[in-house]
This record gives sequence, C-alpha cells and structure tokens, in this order.
Amino acid sequence: MAEVNEGSIVDNRYRVVRRIGSGGMADVWLAEDTHLQRQVALKVLHHRFLQDREFVSRFQREAEHAAGLQHPNIVAVFDRGEDGDVNYIAMRYVQGPTLKELIDRGLSPDQAVALVRQVLEGARFAHRNGIVHRDLKPQNVIVDEEGKAVVTDFGIARAGVSEITQTGSVMGTPQYLSPEQAQGFEVTPVSDLYSIGVILYEALTRRVPFEGESAVAIAMKQVAETPQRPSSINPQVSPALDAVVMRALEKEPGQRFQSADAFIAALDAALKDPGVSGQTAAFAAAPPVVGTPEEVEDERKRNWWLWALLVGAIVIGILVGLALTRDTTTKVPGVTGNQLNVAITLLEQDGFSVGEVIRVQRDAPANEVLEQDPPASPPEASLDCAFITFFCSKPEVTLTVSSGPGSGKVPSVAGESEEEATRKLEAAGFEVAVQRVNSDAVESGQVIRSEPGGGQTATNGSTVTIFVSRGPKLVAVPVLVGAQRETAVQRIRSRGLEPSVSEEESSEPKGRVIRQAPDAGSKVEPGATVSIVVSGGEEKEQAQVPNVIGKERREAVEAIRAAGLTPSVEEEETEVPGQVGRVIDQFPPPGSEEEPGTTVTITVGKRATAPVEEGEEE
Repeated sequence: MAEVNEGSIVDNRYRVVRRIGSGGMADVWLAEDTHLQRQVALKVLHHRFLQDREFVSRFQREAEHAAGLQHPNIVAVFDRGEDGDVNYIAMRYVQGPTLKELIDRGLSPDQAVALVRQVLEGARFAHRNGIVHRDLKPQNVIVDEEGKAVVTDFGIARAGVSEITQTGSVMGTPQYLSPEQAQGFEVTPVSDLYSIGVILYEALTRRVPFEGESAVAIAMKQVAETPQRPSSINPQVSPALDAVVMRALEKEPGQRFQSADAFIAALDAALKDPGVSGQTAAFAAAPPVVGTPEEVEDERKRNWWLWALLVGAIVIGILVGLALTRDTTTKVPGVTGNQLNVAITLLEQDGFSVGEVIRVQRDAPANEVLEQDPPASPPEASLDCAFITFFCSKPEVTLTVSSGPGSGKVPSVAGESEEEATRKLEAAGFEVAVQRVNSDAVESGQVIRSEPGGGQTATNGSTVTIFVSRGPKLVAVPVLVGAQRETAVQRIRSRGLEPSVSEEESSEPKGRVIRQAPDAGSKVEPGATVSIVVSGGEEKEQAQVPNVIGKERREAVEAIRAAGLTPSVEEEETEVPGQVGRVIDQFPPPGSEEEPGTTVTITVGKRATAPVEEGEEE
C-alpha cells in the first residue's frame, strides 16, 4: 500500500473510516478492526520518514516497548506493523475531548489538579517500566465520559537509552519542552515531570509559561527565564499550589521533583493545606528609601568659594581613589558545547557581545560552540576600560564553532565484489554496512547498489549501506503426489515453476499424481521444470473440496465431512489474535476434486508463545 485514505484497508485488517488527528511524525485515523470487530486509532508514520530506514526500525522497536504498557491512564497499544510503505501502530480509540479543549473552556484549581494527577499516575507507570514520553502536552491527553484522563502517543516514546531522539537533537512541542530537552541534552523521567508542570500551569492559568514568535525563541525562554507565578494570573491558586508549580518548573533537573510519586504527594499536600506556602515568597518590590531632608542655612556671605574648593577637592580625591581601587575584572559564562544561537543568548543576557565567529570543520554537530575567548571563568576576564577605569564595558567574546564534519561524494561500487566495494568506501571516508539480498540478475557476492548511491553527496564518516547479492532466491518444490493433475499443475505454476506432465497406467484413480521429480521440499531456481506422472486409470466419482479458510475449527471439520472427505487438523502458532482458533490454510486447496474419503488437512492458528531471542545470522 502506498498511501492511506478513507476506505483504505491496511494490512488486510484495518478499514480506515476518517482522519481524526495529525502531528509532526504521523497521522491518526479512526479505523475498524475487521478481525475483532472494534474501533481503533490507527497511527500512520509520515512518508517523509520512510527513506530513513534506521528511523523506521527504531519507530517499530519502540512501539513494541510501548505495547507492554497496560495502565488505566495510558492508551493501550494493540498492534504495530507495516503494509508496503505504510508503517502503523493500532491503539485503543478513546472518545472524549482533549485536556487542551477542557483548559480552553476553563477549569477550577481542584479540577486541574485532579486531571494532572491522573497524567502523573500514567507517567509514573511508564517511568517504572523504563519508558520516557518526551512530548507530554494537553493535546496528548484525552478525557473520556467518566472523567478518566488517558495519555496518548506512547508509541513514539523513548525506551531505555534514547533511540528515536539522540543527544543533540530536539523533538517535542516548544511550549512544553524541558530546558535540557530544548538544548538537545539527554531526556530523563524528570524531563517528563517538567512538561507535566507546564500542563498544570496552563490548566490553572489558561496560558503556558512562555510564548514567543518562533520555536527557537520559546526554547530560549525555557532555558533562561523564570515564569510568572500562577497566582498572579489566577488569584484562586493557593500559595501551596503556587509552590508546587514553581518547583516543577525549576531549570535544573536536580531541583525539580525527582519522581511522579513526589509530585503527586506535593499536590495532595497542597490540596489538604492550601495556606502552607513553603518557599512561596512573593516577588514584591522593595519599598523606596525616603530620606529626611536636613535644613542647611545658606551662608552666602561666608567664604562660600572656600567651601566649594574644599568639596571639589574631596570629590576628586574620592573619584581617583575609587578608580585606582576599582575591580576591573568580570566573570565570563561558559558557553562551549551549546548551539551558536543558545550561546549568543546566554552571553547577551550577561551583558557580553559576540565578536568574531570562527567556523572550523570538526566531527561535532554543525553550529556547536567548540571554544571561546575569553574562556569561561575562572580565571576572570578584564573589562575594557577608558579614562582611568571610569568607563568600562564587558569584552567581546570570540567563538569557535563547528561547521560539521563536511561531506564528500560516494564512490560508485555497483558490480564490485563486497571486499573491493568496502575498500573503496572506507578509503573515501565512509563507514560501511552490508545487507545481503537475493537477485536474479547479479552474481552472488557482487554489489547490487548502495544507499546513498554512487555520485551522491554524504556526510564524511556517515554510513553507506551496500546491498550484496546472494544470487537467485531458490524455490521449494511443493508436495504433488496424491493430488489431481489440475491441482498439481496449479501448485507448480504458483511457485514460479514450469510443469511437465506425463501419464502411465496405474491402479490409482485417473488423473492422480503418482510420482514427481524433483522430490517435494527440494530447492530449485525459479523457472525450473517439475515433472509429474499421473495415473491413466479409470476416473472415479470425485468429491469437491470445500473452502474452509477463515472458519472456526468445528465449522471447518463439519464442512469437510459433509463433502464426503476426511478432516485432519494441524495447529500453527500465530501472532494475529484474529487467527487463533480459525483455519489459516488447507490442503488440498478449495475447489479441487478428490476421491471420496480423501484426507483434507487444515491448519488452525493457535496463540504464539513468547519468542526466544537469538543472534541474527548474516
């Protein structure tokens, strides 16, 4: 399948009804599960990510991790799979408004705390199972008719060490990003708790802590600015609840709640005793200093010029003394390791300006600050001063910034041996990954193609995948002895093989295959000839094999017996819930003519046991 639309059938199972949402990574569709007769939310990965095979494989692995989360406040993930170019996750369909919609309508503080508490309970369960959400926001929380809050979008969360999002890259919604996430640092459960703190802030005030003209501007505020207290916007917010929100929004991860349990306990305490504020000192302006004027008698007639000279001398002496003893050093903030735009913002906030930006080619990500001059304190840097030190300014800071590792052309290696192709690519500065595939046109051991292809430009040090031929894919010869001539010929051709039919006298019924060559199970190349010998004896009365695929076991057995044939049942493990207890294959195939009493073997699906992990074979 190339694209999902209304009415599409995904993976021969999910009938798409309508689109119900769209995000940066995927679209969400309402669909019917035709096997289990229920509605599901089908999340389909955007096509633009399909070219990144590593991203797709991570998306699939992390969906499997998320499928293990079974909690009342987390949307259940039923299934994940792919159908051609369509990669999807099937989740429980929850009807109800999003938490964002409820916030826009207005919530009381008690209502806001009750809903956010449920979000925390879902996050707590995920964190205990090693899952970090990374994009918690009110749009990802649905509240059902009973008032239960359910967190969605755990299908793209991080399991254990970050896979979809590595250190140095940013994914998420800017208004809800933690400071460390906005800077591309490692994301932890405490980062999720910051995002939940933003949700609580918005639920109490109907606005987010930080807004800006662009995502970068908002991210900068998340890193550097302190939010306005909720109670200054909504007077109904108690001092204790104020303190809980402000702690959840601390810039340093170590200063926030370290677990969802601690966050929940703080909310419960705030509701129980709303007047206990903890560290909730208001940011009140200091009262102005009011001086009491002294009445000085103007003695204009008493040597006023002597007093003027004396005062002037004293003032000059004080100024010279201050100039000679003034500290002309300043602390320079460290900005190495930050992205250039973040570094500039941090320096300007401390009163520094950025002078020259020197770009050098390094393996570090593009625009990462490698060095600064003056360096970060200590030692302290000297101020730029004029007129003895009366007029000083902070020095300009020169930044050395990475322009990335650079790029080069990928050499063409199609038709080369695996060893020669590897040598060429490594000599050109690329890493090499090998995938082995079957090919009818390319000799075994030779390279079919590479990704990126020859002549394309790629980042130095990046991985180029070469696809090496295993030769033609061999075909297994089917079991033909005992089948009727027409059935046998059909089975041979369905495998891409050529039938050769001969006939000889036999006591077997006329038209029945009595010998075959090669034997059943033999591996041959596509297009090879399979010879069968059929009986020329008298044709006896035949029974038609009924179609029982998809029927339940008992119904299938009864249908076979009703046709005058003998049923035989085999079981096969399946991962598809809708196939358990139902016929998934039969032999002879439906519609074939067989002698009455002939055995018809049906394969019935049974629930698959947990797989045992083994190393992959090349």
